[in-house]
Amino acid sequence: MARKKEVKIAGVVTLYNPTDKDIENINSYIDDIEKLYVIDNTEGQDNKKRLPKNKKIDYIFKNENVGVAKALNMGAEYALKDGYKYLLTMDQDTTFKKGVMDKLKEVIEKSDMKDVAIVTPWHNTKLMDKKPTEEYDDPHDVMTSGNILNLEILKKLGGFKEWLFIDGIDIEYCLNLHQHGYKILRVNSVEIDHNLGDIFYKKIRRRLFLCTNHAPFRRYYIMRNYHYIFDIYKDYDPGYCYSLISQKHNMIGVLLFEKQKYQKIKNYILGLRDYKKGVKGKYPYNN
Repeated sequence: MARKKEVKIAGVVTLYNPTDKDIENINSYIDDIEKLYVIDNTEGQDNKKRLPKNKKIDYIFKNENVGVAKALNMGAEYALKDGYKYLLTMDQDTTFKKGVMDKLKEVIEKSDMKDVAIVTPWHNTKLMDKKPTEEYDDPHDVMTSGNILNLEILKKLGGFKEWLFIDGIDIEYCLNLHQHGYKILRVNSVEIDHNLGDIFYKKIRRRLFLCTNHAPFRRYYIMRNYHYIFDIYKDYDPGYCYSLISQKHNMIGVLLFEKQKYQKIKNYILGLRDYKKGVKGKYPYNN
């Protein structure tokens, strides 16, 4: 298949209290894109002077945590306004390996992108997911970081749900695109490194428990937002949606193996309570 005109890609990365390593990660992909929108959600700390000296970077300092979903939508809006058709979405803790972007661009250039909402590499994490043997597949969902979004499709789908704020935005978007007949094109022959934090597994009597060590406030978002996603998509994909809201094993893992047990279980309960009350948006508590 003949290659189409070379695709030009913009990127967006969301910063929040970034470390020096997080800032350095930008160098792993900045040369492979045309423009990078840096949305800084850090409160009270302008990080512009810490960024690489590169004319490709547009820095937007929010001076408050507006959430990942809103930051991604902002990046998409800037990219569309500047005439881009594709947007690379990055977390601050993710790095690209050499040659990965070239391969993803080649796939886009050779493919019929009419129904492809996301082009993504394999995500190399601490999770025990088994890498597929086929070069291309359409996974159920993918993590937001390291994806190239088809902006025309994103616009049709209404972007990311900003009221989810953090957790579940990637899951919801993937369910949304699949429900509307679009697909994910994952290129398993290339991969990126995605640091998901201090993840480990513990086994008790043949039962494996995943310990993510998420901060207590993340437990709130997970419980609350996954129930909202369940309500939206339970008729479309009931099996997957029921697995989302089944947090029993996660809570057992927290109680047995993780620190800050009380705070995390408390936030599970708060998340469930606030879901039942219809609370959405940013974490509303000070603890």
